[in-house]
Amino acid sequence: MNAFAQHAVPHSTPLHTGALQIRGLSKAYRIEGHPLPVLQQINLDVRPGEFVSIVGASGCGKSTLLRLIVGLEADYQGEILLDGKRVVGTSLERGIVFQDHRLFPWMTLSQNIALALKNHPLSPAEKHRLVAEHIALVNLEGFENAYPHQLSGGMAQRAAIARALINKPKVLLLDEPLGALDALTRVRLQHELQRIWVQQRCTVIMVTHDIEEALYLGDRVIVMDAHPGRIKHEIKVDLAHPRDRASRVLQGYKEQLLEELVGH
Repeated sequence: MNAFAQHAVPHSTPLHTGALQIRGLSKAYRIEGHPLPVLQQINLDVRPGEFVSIVGASGCGKSTLLRLIVGLEADYQGEILLDGKRVVGTSLERGIVFQDHRLFPWMTLSQNIALALKNHPLSPAEKHRLVAEHIALVNLEGFENAYPHQLSGGMAQRAAIARALINKPKVLLLDEPLGALDALTRVRLQHELQRIWVQQRCTVIMVTHDIEEALYLGDRVIVMDAHPGRIKHEIKVDLAHPRDRASRVLQGYKEQLLEELVGH
């Protein structure tokens, strides 16, 4: 399994970029004229190249936090900094993958991935090379001309990950990316995601409800509490990648994490 760590992907994000700082982040929605706090005083530092998993009960603001980081919403208090610069609006420096792959059904797999390069001043040959590289990265060679309805759920999600990575983002945000998959496909995709991250080493923040997934992939697991959403606890997973699912150390972390969540 260690073999995949030896093959670096060209143009991967340098290790010194992708530092995320969140300071005093609070967010509220207005419901019938009354403020409804969703996030309260979130403070979080994410190191360049780190994989951070976020878990917590439904309604604790996990997905809202990702939307704020990616720049889909601007109405909040506090600061979100990427490499020391305040996040303003969306940017190719921050990619996101949702639970739904969101591929365009009338486009082939290659066309869907190439769409992310639409505004790049690259030659057609360079774009074609990058698309081919990223299709290979997610092990989808041979399906370049397939349409989304001809792909399995796991394949479509891998295509969505390739589309998010092709712009070489400093930070990749994953919002329950494997949540809609069956159990066996999910386990396979967790391994694929770990392999891709080890190769690319961009900063990754993933929201998930799966405790084992959070621990298997994350360098740290952030536990959030609800009403309003806030950081309750943090577990540092002191294990090298790639990881063994049967590791006793990993099982110990699982018990610790379950205690935190069941206590809530």
